[in-house]
Amino acid sequence: MTQPWTETGTSKFVSIREGDSDLNIHYNDTEVGTEVVVMLHGSGPGASGWANFNRNIQPLTDAGYRVILLDCPGWSKSDTVLNTGSRSHLNARVLKGLIDALGLEKVHIIGNSMGGHSTVAFTLDYPEHVDKIILMGGGTGGGSLFTPMPAEGIKRIGKLYREPTMDNLRDMMDIFVYDTSHLTEALFQTRLNNMLARRDHLDNFVKSLTANPRQFPDVGHRLSEITNETLIVWGRDDRFVPMDIGLRLLNGIPRSELHIFNRCGHWVQWEYADKFNRMVLDFLKYGIN
Repeated sequence: MTQPWTETGTSKFVSIREGDSDLNIHYNDTEVGTEVVVMLHGSGPGASGWANFNRNIQPLTDAGYRVILLDCPGWSKSDTVLNTGSRSHLNARVLKGLIDALGLEKVHIIGNSMGGHSTVAFTLDYPEHVDKIILMGGGTGGGSLFTPMPAEGIKRIGKLYREPTMDNLRDMMDIFVYDTSHLTEALFQTRLNNMLARRDHLDNFVKSLTANPRQFPDVGHRLSEITNETLIVWGRDDRFVPMDIGLRLLNGIPRSELHIFNRCGHWVQWEYADKFNRMVLDFLKYGIN
């Protein structure tokens, strides 16, 4: 019988040293499986590994993979943090700490938005621990050739961080996905409750942006160093990170391919979960060669 994974049943914590402090970091872990797939969430208020990827866990575990969802510092049940440097590299260091704590050698990584930036940073800094990577709606900073920056979605995220109300959440989600008819009242309320439960996360994110507006630096000049097989996935109608950023990744990473979903926003793994899951499983088994 298929194991019905739950957030509570897979919830775990680990203490990770960061600078002069110990961070209490939350993660979800299915614990069974030979190869490990780590999933890294985006930066929206109220985000978490479980909220971002709960539609993608079961197919992977059914195929024999162990799935780990990391809640980055400043999100969900992990400790809050005031970050004045590169958040991409902070998340990479925390992931390294988790991998060391669990005694893992190599992992596949799936990163969405901020999680994509963090995946690239981790791959550049700790290549010995990375097998295949999947980047969705993120991977490097820098501007778009065609879309004025910051993009409209990033502006709405900023407003939601400063004013965490249901109206501002609806404004952000209205352009987060292409087809908003699938967004339920329960989803909105859960997301708002997650945000308001950790006002310290919201406040510190705003303070971090004030201290360093470039939390996710452009590493485009280093993409050629990534020799891993890389699947790049984007929504044609992404209004947070424009589609041509995916072309920059495709151009920079030698062993990569790009798949674009039409009528899709910034949340490919949620909007087209079934097709995304099949694509991930095929890529993990066969690669791009």
